[in-house]
Amino acid sequence: VLENGPSSSYAPFFDIDWKPLKADLEDKVLLPILGDQYGRVLERGELQVRFEAGAFYLRYYEHEFPIAPGTYRHILEIALEKLAPFKHADFFAEFQSIITALEYLPRRTETDPERIAERAREKEIIKRRLERRCQEALQVQAAVIEAVEQINGKPGDPRSFDALDSLLNDQSYRLAFWRVAAEEINYRRFFDVNDLAAIRMELPEVFDATHRLLLELIAAGAVTGVRIDHPDGLYLPREYFEKLQRRAAAALEIPLPKDGRAVYLVVEKILTGNETLRTDWPVHGTTGYEFGKLVANVLVDSSAEQAITKAFQRFIGHSMPFGHLVYAKKLLVMRLSLANDVNVLGDMLDRLSEKNRWFRDFTLEALARAVRETIACFPVYRTYVTPGQPVSDEDRAIIERAVATAKRRNPALEESVFNFLRDILLLRFPENLDEEARVAHEHFVLKFQQSTAPIMAKGLEDTAFYIYNRLVALNEVGGEPQRFGISVDEFHALNAERQRDWPATLLATSTHDTKRSEDVRARILAISELPQLWRSSLPRWRTINRRWKRKLEDASAPDPNEEYLFYQTLLGSWPVDAAGRAERAASAEYIERIQAYMAKALKEAKVNTSWIQPNEEWDSAMSDFVARVLDSSPKNKFLPTFLPVAEEIARLGAINSLTQVALKLTAPGVPDIYQGNEIWNFSLVDPDNRRPVDYQQRRELRRRKNCCGNGRTAGSNYYSRNGSCGFDASRRNCSSAGTTSR
Repeated sequence: VLENGPSSSYAPFFDIDWKPLKADLEDKVLLPILGDQYGRVLERGELQVRFEAGAFYLRYYEHEFPIAPGTYRHILEIALEKLAPFKHADFFAEFQSIITALEYLPRRTETDPERIAERAREKEIIKRRLERRCQEALQVQAAVIEAVEQINGKPGDPRSFDALDSLLNDQSYRLAFWRVAAEEINYRRFFDVNDLAAIRMELPEVFDATHRLLLELIAAGAVTGVRIDHPDGLYLPREYFEKLQRRAAAALEIPLPKDGRAVYLVVEKILTGNETLRTDWPVHGTTGYEFGKLVANVLVDSSAEQAITKAFQRFIGHSMPFGHLVYAKKLLVMRLSLANDVNVLGDMLDRLSEKNRWFRDFTLEALARAVRETIACFPVYRTYVTPGQPVSDEDRAIIERAVATAKRRNPALEESVFNFLRDILLLRFPENLDEEARVAHEHFVLKFQQSTAPIMAKGLEDTAFYIYNRLVALNEVGGEPQRFGISVDEFHALNAERQRDWPATLLATSTHDTKRSEDVRARILAISELPQLWRSSLPRWRTINRRWKRKLEDASAPDPNEEYLFYQTLLGSWPVDAAGRAERAASAEYIERIQAYMAKALKEAKVNTSWIQPNEEWDSAMSDFVARVLDSSPKNKFLPTFLPVAEEIARLGAINSLTQVALKLTAPGVPDIYQGNEIWNFSLVDPDNRRPVDYQQRRELRRRKNCCGNGRTAGSNYYSRNGSCGFDASRRNCSSAGTTSR
């Protein structure tokens, strides 16, 4: 695609807007990978053309990008001038012929299938001819190398880069400073990760190409279960699951079962509040985040909510309404990292309004604001409205609630603008739409639904969860930190619902995406059992450690909320030996882990520093604070007051951990044990939870447990942590469907 633009046979695979709002990007892909402004990078000589095997490419540090064959003439014409002394040689005429062939190559904007095939064929022939000519005539090779050196320019001579600038302007991509991605990127991504371009799975050719290997493995019996990550990014999720099950049945050479489920299939659907998994999806359940939330809520002591809330508010100096925080942070990410996603929706809605005399007076700004505000007020990750089918009661309620909330928050914005958006999302289109207009309206609905999930994830999980630090064990994927516990009766009722509706769903307590391992959360939950100890410890620790804060302009770093998170993190992860005694001093490795965690937490919060605009002074102050607070010298007054609390929290946390394991192994569903969590694991958010796992240690513990039988030896660490049912998945009192380990 980068080499051929819209004329690539793979161009339809990617969700690229070839006619974006920014006219300069027409028929191009924005590549925001530069570490500085384009002009500075260019004139520093960091962009270098290279020649190999008859083809030219551009190198920028570790990145390599193809040069469009039709633009080789920028370089080859310079080489031709250098070959002028040999104009009577045979190779000179052949070299001219290659340049002429480039002029007749179909343009990179061609979309006619025959012309695309011709371009694909002829460009490779031209490359082979150029490679052969360079091999057979050293003069040609030398001229090409000199031309490349010339076009690469010389730092200190700005005019020497004009030719390279002209060459790059002729490509199917535009290199740009990474900071422009949020507002100008013209392809759909995985959240805001520029390197992960989204593909259009709704197209048959894309589905076939991306599922060929999977279906072969299913047919061979090598794969018996499939996990679909981020299904909310699909254009039509239910239709995708149905197609996957049909194709799996065909691969297995069996009729499609009546329930539509030919292969075990779970989806990483994040459910919020009272939301439930759609029963018309032919899947076996989710990847289990809602179970982790459920266990946390039954283990937290709900009677301590008021005391914990007061301790939090007293320490940070103000209240923090969670609903408003999420709303504000969703707006923030729509401004910072996902701005263009919303801009595109606003432009699409504006085009729809322009086609109807009743709505054409709505301004682009008003429509874009209505889109932003409605998404910010969305109570779930997305809806699943499908054109041609009735809107479900659940989806209707979600949309109407979001629009109503957005109206209340924006009394100055005309109500009819919100009504226009609401009616389109509910498929209540204006009358007398022609086919083209109807398709455009339906496309807007589906693109809107694709956009709400990443905004929720970035605003809630990756921002608000790092700010609302009341009791961070509740700040988990799919979690509701504002909800402080549930009753045992509620817990049993929800388990009964799962047994009835989704008996084969996964039960997860730790994954690659959890903010903290299950054992860290179990300890932090124990704070709710000791609210008075927590409330009395906080001011003591703050007083002791105040001297390690750094004064920066009008604030001290870290701020109170960051410090509050820091103490919870220490209690959740502090090393404790087999006898339950807290380690007397923090190791250098542990200090580095906490520094890395706090650095990430602060950047995700986007309050005093961020990934986009790092505040190096603040980051340095936080890192220094961690090091000084955890210093093991006798003069450190913090550790003697902290360690007794850590030991008590660890004791209660161990009980929570074992309870958690017992519940996971006995509740309806399929227990999912994340790599490394077969034994105690006190990891934090990635990359901490993706460190290499010591499997040899686990094998040895398992061997010793098997040898000694009763688990009352050194192997009891393994046995007591995950051996409550002897790993006998056939025992239905242990699990209704077995155990998975990833």
